[in-house]
Amino acid sequence: MSEDLPTYAAFDGPRCIARGTLADAAVAVRAAMGTGAAGPLLVFDCTTGQVVDLDLRGSPEEVAGRVTPGPARGRPKLGVVPREVTLLPQHWAWLNRQPGGASAMLRRLVDAARRSPDMRRREARDAAYRFIAAMAGDLPGFEEASRALFAGDAAGFTARLAAWPADVRDLAMEIAREA
Repeated sequence: MSEDLPTYAAFDGPRCIARGTLADAAVAVRAAMGTGAAGPLLVFDCTTGQVVDLDLRGSPEEVAGRVTPGPARGRPKLGVVPREVTLLPQHWAWLNRQPGGASAMLRRLVDAARRSPDMRRREARDAAYRFIAAMAGDLPGFEEASRALFAGDAAGFTARLAAWPADVRDLAMEIAREA
């Protein structure tokens, strides 16, 4: 995803009320709850297009504190998270023969795949679809916009979004930019 894209976006119905960190979005949604929100209050991860479920109980400081990451486990300076990987013996043997061992090779393989243009396009397309399905699934032109998005038809996608609420349209186009 694009580096200039905000990490999270909070919506009150079709209106974007905050963009930035998860704490920014959570606090904005918490504040909107107290002022009579116009529509459903949703927070989206702009990288994945997924709705983020938040615990909004308590003060704004408590809400922000719950979504602010704590110290990392494992090797905190590297942000290493241990998980299980299941491979066949011949895969482990090959990985162990690579420079740096299995973990280093797996990291290199993952990084190479993440940088691939095809992967970036697919991730952007899927994220854009998740976002528009949640925010615009009932809007006119949704099906046509979805077809254009999956066909890689940027002009068609943009044209189908023209009548949508500005904040929904703009973020959908930003998320889909690399698709």
